[in-house]
Amino acid sequence: MTHTTSSKGDTESINNGLPITSVILAGGSGTRLWPLSREHFPKQLIGLFSDDSLLQATARRLDALESVHPMARELVVVCGEEHRFTTAEQLRRTGRRSRIMLEPAGRNTAPALTSAARSLTKDGGDAIMLVMPADHVIPDLSAFCEAVSVAVSQAEGGNVVTFGIVPTRPDTGYGYIKASTEVGKSGCYWLEAFFEKPDLETAERYVGSGEYLWNSGIFVVRASVWLKLIAQFAPRIAEAACKSVDAAHQDKDFLRLDADAFLSSPSDSIDFAVMEHLNGPVSPARGVVVPLNAGWSDVGSWDAVWALSPKDDEGNVARGRALFEGAVNTFAHSEGRLIACVGTDNLIVVETPDAILVAKTSEVQRVKHIVARIKANDGREAAHHRKVHRPWGYYDSIDADPRFQVKRIVVNPGAELSLQMHHHRAEHWIVVSGTALVTRGDETFLLSENQSTHIPLGQVHRLKNPGKIPLAMIEVQSGTYLGEDDIVRFEDHYGRRREG
Repeated sequence: MTHTTSSKGDTESINNGLPITSVILAGGSGTRLWPLSREHFPKQLIGLFSDDSLLQATARRLDALESVHPMARELVVVCGEEHRFTTAEQLRRTGRRSRIMLEPAGRNTAPALTSAARSLTKDGGDAIMLVMPADHVIPDLSAFCEAVSVAVSQAEGGNVVTFGIVPTRPDTGYGYIKASTEVGKSGCYWLEAFFEKPDLETAERYVGSGEYLWNSGIFVVRASVWLKLIAQFAPRIAEAACKSVDAAHQDKDFLRLDADAFLSSPSDSIDFAVMEHLNGPVSPARGVVVPLNAGWSDVGSWDAVWALSPKDDEGNVARGRALFEGAVNTFAHSEGRLIACVGTDNLIVVETPDAILVAKTSEVQRVKHIVARIKANDGREAAHHRKVHRPWGYYDSIDADPRFQVKRIVVNPGAELSLQMHHHRAEHWIVVSGTALVTRGDETFLLSENQSTHIPLGQVHRLKNPGKIPLAMIEVQSGTYLGEDDIVRFEDHYGRRREG
C-alpha cells in the first residue's frame, strides 16, 4: 500500500450541499499526563505546547479547513458536566460558535457520537461529521486538509471514513488498522480490520509490512449514515443516546442530555460498536481508510510531550524554570519552583504547586497506576489542582489546616459568585486589587484595594466584581468544616447546585 493523499485540486468541488460539521469529543481524564492533567481539569483543557489548550488547538484547526471546504457555523462539542464552564470559556476565546452537549457520565465514544448525530438530524437535516478527539496534535495542517478532502468525498457517498496514521516506528501504545486495495484512484483504501495494541514483536511486523496504520480515532461520516449503522450494530446504544437527545433540555449555554436515558446506554467505543462490523455481509456501508502523514500524536503520555517539544543540543526540554547541568534527553516542566537537573538521562520531571512527578521516560505509561493509588487513598491530587477554575474565575488554596484555609480568589470583570451561606465556617475577605461589590445580609457595599470585611458563620452573602479589571482578594476561612460542599445556594447565575 502506498500512503498518499489526493491533492487539493482533485477535491475542490466534492461537497454537494451537505454542511461539514465538526464534532469534538472532549471527554476523558488523561491520567498518564498527571500531575498536569487531573480528573476535573483533564489534558484537553491544558496548554501543553502553547497558550492554547489542546481543545482550542483542535477548534482552531478548522480555520485552515475552511479554506478548502464550507463549514457549518456551529461546531458540536460533547463533554462532561464537570468541565462545562472551562470548555465553554476556552471555545469562546477561539471565536467559534459551539453547541456544547453535556454527558451526565462517561459512556465512551460511541454514545457520545450518536448523541451528536441525533442532534444534527433531529429536525430532519443531515450533515457530514468530522469527528475529532479534543486532545490530539496535528502540526501539518496542509496535509490534514488534503486528507479531510479525500474523506469527505467518500463520506458524501455513504462510506464511513477513518484516518490511519502513517507509522514512524513500531509502537505498542496505539491500535492498528489494516487497509486493503485502493478505492479507485482516490488516495484512500478499503478498511480490512482493526487490531488492538500489540506487543513489540507484532508492532515491528505490522510496520515492516507497510500494510498497517495507527488508529487515529478521527472519523468522517454522514450523521444519518452513522445513526443507521449504530441502530443495526448496537441498538441499545442507539436507543439510549437518541432518547437522551430527544429528552434533553437547554441550560443556558449547554444542552443537557437526559440522564436516565443516557445512563442506560452500554459503554462502548466507535471502533467496537460499529467500525469492526462495516465490511461484513449485512453492513449497509463500507469502511474506508485515508492515510494521514501530518505529524499526528494523541499526546497520550509524557514521552510524547517530550518528543513533540523543541529541544536543546542534548535533547533536553525546559518548560518554565528549569536548568540542566550534564543532563541529556530530560524533560522538566515547572509551574513555579526551580527544577535543577544534574547528570540526568531520559528522565521526566513535572512540578505543580501540590505534586511532583519524577519518572524514567521508558516508564511513563505507569503514571496512570500512581493516579489510581492516589484515588484509592482518597487523595484530592488525582481529581483537583490546587488552583480550581470556576465560571466566575478561579481560586487557589494557598494554605490549610483542619480549622482554617487561606485562598487567593480572582473574579473576572462583571462576574459574580452565588448568593450563598455556610453552616460551618466564617470568612474574612481582603481585597488585593480591583473592586468588590459585597452583599452581606441586608447590606450591599463596595470594597477597594487594602479594604476588608468579615462574613459571619450562617450569614447570607455574595461577591461580585463590578469593575473592568480582575478582582483579586485573599479569603481566610475558619470553622469546624471547610469543604466545598458546605454551601447553601439561594441564587446562582450559572445554574449550579453544589460546586463552588
